[in-house]
Amino acid sequence: MRSHVLATLGVLKVATADQVRRLTCPGHRSNKAVRNACLDLAKHGLTVSEGNTRDGQKLWGLTPHGLDAAAEVLARPVSEMGGTARGAGRSGAPHAMAVNETIIAITRTPPEPTHPMHPRQAVDPVTASPAAAELRAGIGTVASWSTEVAHYLPSAGRNRSSVQTDAVLHAPEAGAPVLLVEVDNCTETADVLAGKFDRYLRFFRLKAKDHQGRNIPLWRTLYPPTGREGHPPIAVVFNPGTRLGEVALKNRMNRVLSLTRNIWSGSYQRTNGYGKDEDGYYDYADAIPLLFTTLERLHTYSPLDVAWWRCGHGQWQTLEVALTNPNDIHAWHQRDDELRRRREEQWGKERAAPAWGRRLAESPDASQLLHAGAQEPHVANSPEPVPCERCGLPVTGLPGVLYDNAPSEDGRHCPECRTDLARQPPGLLKDLFNRHSQNSIGPGAWNGD
Repeated sequence: MRSHVLATLGVLKVATADQVRRLTCPGHRSNKAVRNACLDLAKHGLTVSEGNTRDGQKLWGLTPHGLDAAAEVLARPVSEMGGTARGAGRSGAPHAMAVNETIIAITRTPPEPTHPMHPRQAVDPVTASPAAAELRAGIGTVASWSTEVAHYLPSAGRNRSSVQTDAVLHAPEAGAPVLLVEVDNCTETADVLAGKFDRYLRFFRLKAKDHQGRNIPLWRTLYPPTGREGHPPIAVVFNPGTRLGEVALKNRMNRVLSLTRNIWSGSYQRTNGYGKDEDGYYDYADAIPLLFTTLERLHTYSPLDVAWWRCGHGQWQTLEVALTNPNDIHAWHQRDDELRRRREEQWGKERAAPAWGRRLAESPDASQLLHAGAQEPHVANSPEPVPCERCGLPVTGLPGVLYDNAPSEDGRHCPECRTDLARQPPGLLKDLFNRHSQNSIGPGAWNGD
């Protein structure tokens, strides 16, 4: 139990005994064992209580020696542990409590049987039901989190400016190698909240040198690759409490969404076509995937369920779907491959069919011509007409059609080709057009460049 307390306070910095229980050992029916562990650690100078929450619960934090002990439990360098959050409990720590509740709602640590246990309490019908187990499905553990993470920005002054993230989740098993979490208690204006993402974009655009001297994004030296195009995703958890109603909360979300449109929306890249045939994709290389949710919704739904609203998607989605970039270059490649496959199939069918059959099928009076040809008397053992050297149509032309203005037969071309050849310019230009028409057999043919 002392390890649970040290690990939780090493991540959350300040928490109540009940929050420690729900995050690390929810199988306990009360937080008495957690309180005893906190008191025991306080006797050894590792924990300290500096205040109470606004509802009267005692807040616990770590001393500098306790921070070193927590680093040992979490197997993290002391330099990555941050501070001890001294004095955070004197005002009730409302923002820290909201961050803690967000981490607990996303993690959803499954309860484990405790020992000793009365035989009648060995199986809890509520926690053992499949529906309850599915509802408890969470992401990561307490060791998957970091809080109050500072991302420093270049500054010309003496004071180093930074953008501080409330919590960072590392959960590659859930498709989120890195997820930055911002908790909004709705106590500041929407413009102030939206301005924070401008600083995020400045930080994500910073470059650094790798071991080979190449320029890479600075954030890649801190976090693993996301596996998707663009910067690391940021999830905003709104916690209005009783300060805002449902309509006011929606207006606040829409305001932040509108102010950050240039941050989460990709740039459209047109590839080919015009008008109705125009196609393209959205480039998200310089975009931040921005996700919205509420603390109440995280309590109601599992974080793996439809608890996330991705800016630009327009509906509640699961985390995996919400993190997927819509209409990106990968989606365009799939559409382009499918279109190319259909074109190749069509070209294959056209090459397999006779040329005169294609022209007959494309003719607006194809049904009438076929009917007229069927009415002509059939001569037994009559030889098949010679195909045209230029288009493959019979040298006699389409059945049932009179070619009054066609030049005289030459035994090599159909009436339409003879007429076309007679209209072409003489000399070298004529020979060039003849070779072009003979070599044009479909896609990939010489195009006269």
